[in-house]
Amino acid sequence: MNSKTMTTCEIKDASLSSAGAQRIAWAEADMPVLRMVAKRFAKERPLAGLRLAACAHITTETANLAITLAAGGADCVLIASNPLSTQDDVAAALVVEHGLSVYAIKGEDISTYHRHINKALDHQPQLIIDDGSDLVATLIQERASQAATVIGTTEETTTGITRLESMERDGKLPFPAIAVNNAKTKHLFDNRYGTGQSTLDGIIRATNRLLAGRCLVVLGYGWCGKGCAMRARGHGANIIVTEVDPVKAIEAIMDGFRVMPIMEAAKLGDIFITVTGNRHVIDKPHFAVMKDGAIVCNSGHFDLELNLGALETIATAKRNVRPMMEEYLLPSGNRIYVLAEGRLVNLSCAEGHPASVMDMSFANQALAIEYLVAQKGILTPGIHLLPESVDCEIASLKLQSMGISIDKLTDEMVAYLSSWKSGT
Repeated sequence: MNSKTMTTCEIKDASLSSAGAQRIAWAEADMPVLRMVAKRFAKERPLAGLRLAACAHITTETANLAITLAAGGADCVLIASNPLSTQDDVAAALVVEHGLSVYAIKGEDISTYHRHINKALDHQPQLIIDDGSDLVATLIQERASQAATVIGTTEETTTGITRLESMERDGKLPFPAIAVNNAKTKHLFDNRYGTGQSTLDGIIRATNRLLAGRCLVVLGYGWCGKGCAMRARGHGANIIVTEVDPVKAIEAIMDGFRVMPIMEAAKLGDIFITVTGNRHVIDKPHFAVMKDGAIVCNSGHFDLELNLGALETIATAKRNVRPMMEEYLLPSGNRIYVLAEGRLVNLSCAEGHPASVMDMSFANQALAIEYLVAQKGILTPGIHLLPESVDCEIASLKLQSMGISIDKLTDEMVAYLSSWKSGT
């Protein structure tokens, strides 16, 4: 390790840093918006002297966010938000090349994962970036005395925002939380195009199976589900969507997909993708009727979307057949294949979202942190949206980086839109 290295870290192998640094640079080349933010942060130092803890997937894209925050003056600690999503070479590069504190190892067990959460909280963070709200939930439940010094948190995922909403309803959210996931330049692109491409990438890498002609079941038709269904159709798969929301179900039908209950779809599917943010959406009765060779995976934040405990109870045998793939043998002789232990297939079996889409998501994160600092003492505890002006700024910078110009409203158009007197 070089002289910049922090001693507070827990990573797999520091010697991987060179490879990680190359991959971080490759991602940075496709993240022009975040690069512009980093350049301004380095000049203005809006986060100088502030302690920040980030619970995130330790990928090349996240690395560029961390480097941006450090450029802005933040004293950063990073931990993994999922036991299988860490890229060990990236973790090593952040420690060795950039002197950041990182506690993340791909494949870490649950006790290690929770220990790392507490390591991040030991940093006494004033700012938090969360991905699933594990960091915030642990602070509130186990280390509530630290809440008074927290300026605020940002949340990257639909799952995490659902948890924050529950905290807010229970009167347990003691500081402001920016719902970064709800920014248009996040969920309309990251959730749809990022999750769509990276999920299919993970399935293909793990299985090497042709998708064309297969029946692929998408559980949940939020923005992530829409992306998975759209990308799978592009591969020639026949798509079934399951939903509990009647509006989303109609939307899926009008997008050209079949819609039915999971109990019916379970008998037909060759490949199943869960993206609901809920618990046990594929359960024991569904596993029991799946056809031989069915492949099951999850692209929602937590592995509990699949009731693998129930699958264990009905299976007569279990074995690894490929990296990140386990075969469960049922009494009928049918085999079910589970990818990545039910954890995020796009990050466990592939590399997560492409850099160009995370460019906008992480520009949102960086600007949300800056906004929290600027609004310290003004924002009330609870969930807040990032201002629409920031959303538009990010979209404009992205278009600029792509060399694309758009129209502007004329004065006449502005006057018309602001008047109720003009009509036919």
